[in-house]
Parts: sequence; C-alpha cells; structure tokens
Amino acid sequence: MFLHLGTVIPCALIGAFLLARPKGSALHRGLGKVYMSLMMITAIITLFMTNQVGPSFLGHFGFIHLFSILTISSVPGALIAIRNGQIKRHQRIMWSLYIGAILIAGGFTFVPGRYLHGVIFG
Repeated sequence: MFLHLGTVIPCALIGAFLLARPKGSALHRGLGKVYMSLMMITAIITLFMTNQVGPSFLGHFGFIHLFSILTISSVPGALIAIRNGQIKRHQRIMWSLYIGAILIAGGFTFVPGRYLHGVIFG
C-alpha cells in the first residue's frame, strides 16, 4: 500500500503540472518520462493488491483493477504516438490516463471500506 502511495502521489502532482504547462520543452519531456515510468510502476503494484471492496474476480481482482489495465495499455500507446509525431493522439491518451487512472480511480480510493477512506475520514 505504501509503495503504491509513494508512486501514485507524485504521479498526481507531476501529471497535473504537465497537463497545465506548455508542451514540448525539455522539462516536459523529462518529467513526462518520470510520469510514465511512475504510472507503469503504480499500475504493476496495483495488480498485486487484493480487492477489498465489491465483487472480486478470481478472489483477487476488482473493478478498480481495470484502471491498471488502462494504464498498462495507455502509457505505451502514448509513447508510440508521440514518437510517431501523433501529438493530438498523445494528448488524448494522456488526458484520458490522468482522468481515468488518477482522478476517477483515485476517487474510488475514498469509498468506505478502502484504506484511504479510513485514514482520511477515521
């Protein structure tokens, strides 16, 4: 859990910074590599975390794990798009990734029964 938080919190901050700032600079490219790496690490970590709320598949995976699959497929897709000069595609993927994997999945972590709900709301 703590390893996951240690990778996803920087992702939320770096991702917001990257989406808000001008694109294409050396800073954007450098932080983008850090962001994409941390997102992949985060997604892989979550695959080892057992579902605690709602229905489970194979006694381990829950609906929230779909965001892990989104991330594992989106990061390479965004990288391929930008390397092929498909800027608009890259932007769509990165916005979708941030909204889906950070904002929506992050929002689900505050659902009653989840660890962060207990930490924040006691």
